[in-house]
Amino acid sequence: MSKLQINPLLLGLESKSSHNNPSISGVAVVKNILSVLSLSVIVMMSAQTWAQEDTIRYEWDLTDIYSDVSAWEDAMDTVAARIDGLSEYQGTLGDSAESMLAAFREISATNKEAVRAYVYTSLERDADQREAETQARFGQARQLFTNLGEATSWISPEVLEVGADRVEQFIAEEPGLADFEVMLQDMLRRAPHTLDQQTEAILAQAGMVLSAPEQIYENYANADIPWPTVTLSDGQEVTLSQAGYSFWRAAPNRADRKLVFDTFWETWNQFADGMGATLASEVQSNVFTARVRNHDSVLAHNLFDDGLPPEVYTQLVTQVNDALPVFHRYLKLRGRMLGVDDLRYYDIYPPLVDVDTGEFGLKRSEEITFAALEPFGDRYLELLAYGLSQDWMHSHPQPGKRSGAYMNGSVYDVHPYVLLNHNDDYNSLSTFAHEWGHAVHSLLANENNPYENANYSTFIAEMASTINEILLEEYMIANASTDEEKLFYLGGALESIRGTFFRQTMFAEFELEIHQAAESGEPLTGPRLSEIYGELLKRYHGHDEGVLTIDEPYAVEWAYIPHFYYDFYVFQYATSISGAAWFAEQFLAGDTEVRDDFIRVLSAGGADHPHNILLKEAGLDMTQPEAFEPVLRRITDLMDRIEALL
Repeated sequence: MSKLQINPLLLGLESKSSHNNPSISGVAVVKNILSVLSLSVIVMMSAQTWAQEDTIRYEWDLTDIYSDVSAWEDAMDTVAARIDGLSEYQGTLGDSAESMLAAFREISATNKEAVRAYVYTSLERDADQREAETQARFGQARQLFTNLGEATSWISPEVLEVGADRVEQFIAEEPGLADFEVMLQDMLRRAPHTLDQQTEAILAQAGMVLSAPEQIYENYANADIPWPTVTLSDGQEVTLSQAGYSFWRAAPNRADRKLVFDTFWETWNQFADGMGATLASEVQSNVFTARVRNHDSVLAHNLFDDGLPPEVYTQLVTQVNDALPVFHRYLKLRGRMLGVDDLRYYDIYPPLVDVDTGEFGLKRSEEITFAALEPFGDRYLELLAYGLSQDWMHSHPQPGKRSGAYMNGSVYDVHPYVLLNHNDDYNSLSTFAHEWGHAVHSLLANENNPYENANYSTFIAEMASTINEILLEEYMIANASTDEEKLFYLGGALESIRGTFFRQTMFAEFELEIHQAAESGEPLTGPRLSEIYGELLKRYHGHDEGVLTIDEPYAVEWAYIPHFYYDFYVFQYATSISGAAWFAEQFLAGDTEVRDDFIRVLSAGGADHPHNILLKEAGLDMTQPEAFEPVLRRITDLMDRIEALL
């Protein structure tokens, strides 16, 4: 997952983030200093290492952003003063091309420094969300960003008052406005959904309130819920935190898996009413924002922001639902290989074969990832090698740490940061490759774009990471030493498609259904959310057809998914694995031209809307069924390869 910028200049001055941070996908320009580094360098000898149970661990170095908290406090004061001074530019945008350029340069620079201050506190907080001081600094930075949104809320209305003709004239007259042309054109595109200056200011002031549900979820899920412990069949006592659940749900013993599921979801069911109210508040804030901006629906609002044709979403849902029989074939194959006649939801996660692949600690994960991504070519590998030689990563779980994984490429003048919860297993290796794909994307986008255009869309961001998973899968399959090991990696590739193509589309359907319910006036409660989610679980997994049984307590899974607070983020995982399969199928077959097309897509940053970039640079049209055929060919081919080995 990539954390991307929510730039008040670019997104119609809405201060509610569609991800976790109002951050930007740029990083420090790294030019003329990179060379292909040997794998011995990639071991990251300069990173901070913890000696614990012979496991190499790393913490990121936030002093690259600010030397210490005192420096951050000074920066906050400076940014606050610059925000106060932005009012001087109000009313000047139409005076001349020079005055427009001066205003936009100062606003952009202020935004960049506000992002920097915000990200420092966000990363600091995510390392341990129990610390009161870091929580307080994070709150200060969020408020600063809300203040920035309010202080710049007049920009889009004033640009529209200046008018398209005069804006175009200014761009032609002043070369310096070239960096802001994409931004200005997007403001003009948003005219039907941009409000008067007073209303924009009110919406900006409401930013903290509108983003509150996500923060409530984060605090409960990562810091406040008392996670239970269970004793497994071998006598081992384990804590079922979010990271613990992610690991032990794949336990080889079926009774242990059932115990993990029953205990973990019972914990979430105890909080279902509160989490239901939290998610319902998120949905209502989205409905409010969409309506006040004159969009027909929340979905239309979110697609419009990225300039995505509605057919991208509807084509995805159509193709996935049409392909459910293919998915059910996989589930039946899973039951056969596990020796389970009555497949249950807790049988989803264990590997299809029991094979000792060894641990995938960080050193091994780095080496394998670098080798697997060789098809990308020298420039990509140079950037990857440089990143892996630095201390940009927070690697392993620890108490209070944010769950999951992400890349934050937000500080344009520094570098990406990668958060992992590495469990030293194959899934952790896959996540490692995924997040470093985001990091290289940020390096490429920033190297080829000014700050104002470096921000890229989630729609392309997840292709940059998901294609790494596909390359890794094929590398592991090709280098397996036994048929059992090959079956293990083939099964992992199938799981990737299940989790990214089918599961994320199921999430997207859930998101759409709960927003449509709210838009029609239906109240959303914990039990109602479980009912909606449970029905989708059953349909997708063939419950009524006897393919896989869904037990009712597990329908509370919606409460556990953080992506439902990112506003139609999840469907882009599914489109991304489709696009990644489209690219990978061709350049794994040796088509270097398509590989180069993909690098150009990543390097384009936010120089255009993402669907336009894909069409222009690579000829990929995600509104057409053909775009989804490679991923369906891939899942069928993987199953054929497995059955040939059985």
